[in-house]
Amino acid sequence: MMITTVGWHVELEFQEDDTHTRAAALVRLPDGSEVRAHGHASRHHVDSNQPRVGEEIAGARALNELAMQLLTKAHSEIDAESGRTSHPIHV
Repeated sequence: MMITTVGWHVELEFQEDDTHTRAAALVRLPDGSEVRAHGHASRHHVDSNQPRVGEEIAGARALNELAMQLLTKAHSEIDAESGRTSHPIHV
């Protein structure tokens, strides 16, 4: 059995103001396609300003959306190749 190592690079970019953080996630796949997703976090007015926490929340939401899009893409490719409907298991 031959083992192949493949790597993906995921990029996260943030835009922030005093109360909102927006994250944009991008993964470039070996076939040249790209999958993009977004996440958002809002600071409650009584919470202290902690930009890192906003980035973690918005980033996690963007990565979660990215994961769901990758699952959908993979199942679409399975369906196209096999001629049947696959059933994704949501994580």
